[in-house]
Amino acid sequence: QVQLVESGGGLVQAGGSLRLSCAASVTIFSANTMGWYRQAPGKQRELVADLSYLNAANYADSVKGRFTISRDDAKNTLYLQMNSLKPEDTAVYYCNAHWNGLGDYWGQGTQVTVSS
Repeated sequence: QVQLVESGGGLVQAGGSLRLSCAASVTIFSANTMGWYRQAPGKQRELVADLSYLNAANYADSVKGRFTISRDDAKNTLYLQMNSLKPEDTAVYYCNAHWNGLGDYWGQGTQVTVSS
């Protein structure tokens, strides 16, 4: 059973930083893709950033240059470093892991609120 547990969310002023963590119950190096998604009130869930098993990163245009996705395979943990936060970054952030043939797994989400 794959479990993903996010942490690190909170309330921060615009221009501030937060680092999100996603601890996995299984080895993550075998996942085809791991990523971060977010969902703001009244909006659809959207991709923020993902990382392939080859460590190739992909970012949404809205966060390029501000957010950095990384992983620590020894700790089975995925990270999202968020700098220069904006009020429009306010959302619930979800960790995702995808294995071809097995499907997608999601964490419970962590709230990020950016005040202006």
